[in-house]
Amino acid sequence: MTKKNPDDSVREEQFGATENAAGTEDTIHTENELETGSPEDDTVSVVDKDKVTEDKDNELVEDGDVTAGLNEDVSDDDSGLPPVDYSGYSKHDLIETLVLIIDNRPPAEIRNDVERIKVLLFKKFKLEAEEAKKKFLDEGGKIEEYRAWVDPDDARVKYLLEKYRDKKTDYNKIQEAEKYDNLKKKYEIIDKIKDLVNREESINKTFHDFRLLQNEWHSVGAVPQNSLKDIWENYHHSVEVFYDYIKINKELRDLDLKKNLELKVQLCEKAEELLLEPSAINAFRSLQDFHNQWREIGPVPQESKNDIWERFKEATAQINKRHHEYFEKQKDDQRKNFEAKIAICEEVEAINLLEIKNFKDFDEKADKVVQLQKMWRSVGFAPKKQNNKVYQRFREACDAFFEKKRGFYADNKGIQINNLQLKTELCLQAEALQDSTDWKATSDALIKLQKEWKEIGPVPRKQSERTWKRFRNACDHFFNKKAEFFSGLDTSYEDNLKAKVAIIEELEKFDSGSDVHVAFERLKDLQKKWTDIGFVPFNMKDEISTRYRNAINKEFDKLKIGDSDKSILKYKTKLDSLKTNPKASRKVHNERDKFVTKIKQLEGDVVLWENNIGFFAKSKNADAMIREVNDKIESAKQMIKTLEEKVRIIDQSGLDD
Repeated sequence: MTKKNPDDSVREEQFGATENAAGTEDTIHTENELETGSPEDDTVSVVDKDKVTEDKDNELVEDGDVTAGLNEDVSDDDSGLPPVDYSGYSKHDLIETLVLIIDNRPPAEIRNDVERIKVLLFKKFKLEAEEAKKKFLDEGGKIEEYRAWVDPDDARVKYLLEKYRDKKTDYNKIQEAEKYDNLKKKYEIIDKIKDLVNREESINKTFHDFRLLQNEWHSVGAVPQNSLKDIWENYHHSVEVFYDYIKINKELRDLDLKKNLELKVQLCEKAEELLLEPSAINAFRSLQDFHNQWREIGPVPQESKNDIWERFKEATAQINKRHHEYFEKQKDDQRKNFEAKIAICEEVEAINLLEIKNFKDFDEKADKVVQLQKMWRSVGFAPKKQNNKVYQRFREACDAFFEKKRGFYADNKGIQINNLQLKTELCLQAEALQDSTDWKATSDALIKLQKEWKEIGPVPRKQSERTWKRFRNACDHFFNKKAEFFSGLDTSYEDNLKAKVAIIEELEKFDSGSDVHVAFERLKDLQKKWTDIGFVPFNMKDEISTRYRNAINKEFDKLKIGDSDKSILKYKTKLDSLKTNPKASRKVHNERDKFVTKIKQLEGDVVLWENNIGFFAKSKNADAMIREVNDKIESAKQMIKTLEEKVRIIDQSGLDD
């Protein structure tokens, strides 16, 4: 049954939300690979004056060399709270939540929340647009006339996202100002550490003040990246000078170095665990934090310095390699996507170069373009620099085709009017058949009308939907009645199956007894009962017919009756089993024609043989030849009688109608 208007031209005006050309490539240039240069130990504990040279060896190379390109702070949400699941929120709830978090929380804390809400909102906008489009088509609209539906909340969401970006920009400016303020504070701390060596007070008091300055140093936040190397070099130099000044106890220094070693071993273990992290991006970001922590930890014993650094550097190198390979693979995938999109563009452009002269070809090419649009959506992002350009190229090629199609339809209104007349005639024929109860013949006729409908071509737009609905309603009216009728037969078919199974079981247990004629009549009675029962479920038809035919033929073969009677009875059984076959009519008709032809041939042979008997009388072996011919004549007459009986059975069965 036809459910879709074949006149409808298909064009997907919307490709979903405008493609984000950036893809996931943005992170490539915002996070530099960790360098595996030289180690650096920062916070130096109190040291004995005799060990100044050793302290200098223990001081690791400046941290900026270790993690060149790393930002001191990570913009991820550090709140420590589990992420909120927004998937069950309605569109209204998502928008109100977006308003609430943008107005009340710092941009750095809500980046992930904003991103997830944005994705869910765009999915809902896209779904509503697709539903609006489907509704438009279901109501009879043509795809090429459809204009993209814009959600009223779309503008508000864009405003909120713009507001968030502005707040984020302002926040970053504030953060940058704070970094410069932190830089100033750290230089002030360095000056205070330098001043400690000029005091004339107890060493305990001086060392206590030094520890306070160290704690203050670590409590100050991030500084500008370009000042990182210089500030750490100044700090380490001042600390080294101070250690040289205070002549700290060697045992205390060794204890401090041992503690630092334990902390760095823990960092190595954490870095090595990152090798098992499924996400290369997450592993890389965590490693940034570990390098920051490494820089904050002071020196380690001289004999362990190189080993611990090599261990940490090895883990860093492997994570950097994974990070690099991840983005290289992404670039390769985007390059392949770009090539696939170029091929799709060229295919649509090739269609635009064709000279299309009829409605059918336009409809076929429109279907092809729609398939290419679906294929386009299945291909991922192209590289950022080419993504928008190739998308614009594809969009322009599709627009050019559908504009060409609209122009052709507008220029051929005369053909459309003639098509309207032809389809109106098909509507009249369908309406004349809609109340018929000849299910098979009417089904075939309506299916034929539907095929003719598809071949006619489009009609004027104003009459298209009304004419289509009229035709479809007539078809639906008949097929709904047919479905109701056959749904009521399901129960009766099951009952018929049970009845026929009972007859088969009776045949399989049949006892012919001593009276052949009584047994013969009983079998004929079972044949009649089988014929009167009716249809069984289609999936059981062949199995049940074969089982019945084998059972009754077996019993006929047991009876001592003539071959002619057996042949007729078996043929009647065969016809009974053919009644459930929808193609039986033609087969039986052909068989009847063969029987009639054979009867005429035999009758001609009988006449010829009877005439020849007169000639045989003059022959020396006349008696033997006459007996042989008479046997042939008798056999032919018996065959004629059998064939005539089969023709009569066919005529009575109704299968030849």
